[in-house]
Amino acid sequence: MLHDERRIRVDAFPISIDFEATQRVAAQPRTRRRAAEIRAGLGGPRRMLLGVDRLDYTKGIEQRLEAYGRLLADGDLRADDTVFVQVATPSRQRLAQYASLRDRVERLTGRLNGAYSGVGHNVVHYTSRQYSFDELVALFAAADVMVTTPLSDGMNLVAKEYVGSRVDNRGALVLSEFAGASAELDQALLVNPNDAEELRGAMLLAAGMRPDEQRRRMEIMRGHLQRHDVRAWVRSFLDALRMSA
Repeated sequence: MLHDERRIRVDAFPISIDFEATQRVAAQPRTRRRAAEIRAGLGGPRRMLLGVDRLDYTKGIEQRLEAYGRLLADGDLRADDTVFVQVATPSRQRLAQYASLRDRVERLTGRLNGAYSGVGHNVVHYTSRQYSFDELVALFAAADVMVTTPLSDGMNLVAKEYVGSRVDNRGALVLSEFAGASAELDQALLVNPNDAEELRGAMLLAAGMRPDEQRRRMEIMRGHLQRHDVRAWVRSFLDALRMSA
């Protein structure tokens, strides 16, 4: 397209992760040891579900915790061998609506733990502290199910980092269809997070997914990310600039 005698090109360049670096951290023995320590510190649950987000009203944190609570209430997941770890890094703490969200999430966490937790075992572990990249990779490696269900989002690199961390080709990803990553990670369980029943069903399916099905899906997603990593993203952008010059 020409505008004022200038050539203008509009295109999409989906950003990605450093797949090799993520994979390298995940494969280190110390990361595997740390993942095992995380599981042990949670009481050695049979299933560990994980959410990692900024504490933001667009991230769907309340909806996924409500869905998890419904699964516990219905007996679809057993409270004595399941745990949901939610990392919610503080965001815009001085704004009233974010402070209100924090209070609601903390009350919801308390309600679920009060209703379903046993002695020495909480069904939800909620934390708002910052984690290093190595610690996040250990969390990803420890989790059986990653729940990334924003109501509205850009790319959401956390979903890609989870896949990049699964060097064992295990684990299941529940991913919002409103995250940009859903266009590439189509072997995830894609959901509309506004649909409570659909969200519960996807989380339950992910929690019970057979190892062979996990492997099939994860190998496809990991192969895509390996081919379309951050270096490929840079090359595609620079190639487009050269072609437009």
